[in-house]
Amino acid sequence: MKKIQFGKSELQAASVILGCMRMNGAENPTEIIETAYEHGIDFFDHADIYGGGECETIFGNALKESAIQREDIIIQTKCGIRKGMFDFSKEHIINSVEGSLKRLGVDYIDALLLHRPDTLVEPEEVAAAFDQLESQGKVKYFGVSNQKPMQIELLKKTVKQPLVANQLQFGIKHTGMIDQGIHVNMTDEASTDRDGSILDYSRLNQMTIQAWSPYQYGFFEGVFIGNEQFAELNNVLDRIAEKHECTSTGLATAWILRHPANMQVIAGTMNKDRIQEIAKAADIVLSREEWYEIYRAAGNILP
Repeated sequence: MKKIQFGKSELQAASVILGCMRMNGAENPTEIIETAYEHGIDFFDHADIYGGGECETIFGNALKESAIQREDIIIQTKCGIRKGMFDFSKEHIINSVEGSLKRLGVDYIDALLLHRPDTLVEPEEVAAAFDQLESQGKVKYFGVSNQKPMQIELLKKTVKQPLVANQLQFGIKHTGMIDQGIHVNMTDEASTDRDGSILDYSRLNQMTIQAWSPYQYGFFEGVFIGNEQFAELNNVLDRIAEKHECTSTGLATAWILRHPANMQVIAGTMNKDRIQEIAKAADIVLSREEWYEIYRAAGNILP
């Protein structure tokens, strides 16, 4: 399994993360996390809202039943989304982490991300929460999710810990952060900067981009792999996947990991076979020609 440096930290993390949002639908959660671990996926992503907290509880129980040692894996969770609102207050962050620790059955969380921006954020409260959690040994690393550069800079005004990661929707059919960089000085739709050049910002500041919903098109509209709506794309994926002796899902993973930004891919599957095919493809390095052919087949136009 390809490893990447996790932000500015000294931590070497797997380039593929198992996303646990659907853990409450897994037939055998213990087998799922053991399969992931056996194939080099030692990084597990959670959020306090997944399954209303049930997914963390299921994972915690499965971890205890497995042969995996807590210190051999990386557990990440997120907080900040509440019913009908977002909340980055110190009280909510602290309470959320305490709840996650209890449900997961662990003494510490490796990484805590702020889940979607809270426009009422007071950076001083975030800083106070992070300081307390770090000093108590309950969280090692901190980051954000779905935030753009100026929102991150606002947090950095008072937060002293390095913000090591940012979860962003990215994949073959969700390429906005790449499109606008290619279409600089143009007036077409692809040239619109919707995220403040977050890709370049992340590379300059050594923040790890974690690509969520990498196999989806639109906003949870469906999977593009094997979808007849995207026949040209799937023909190209199938052909190149055959060359590399992997599946199209695996190739879609390799496409993301080929980018020199050193991203991580969040694979949310609870299917053991799919976990294996994604893990296997993580070590495939696409050529520049293959990468751009896939990009164009997805409907993207080069200037």
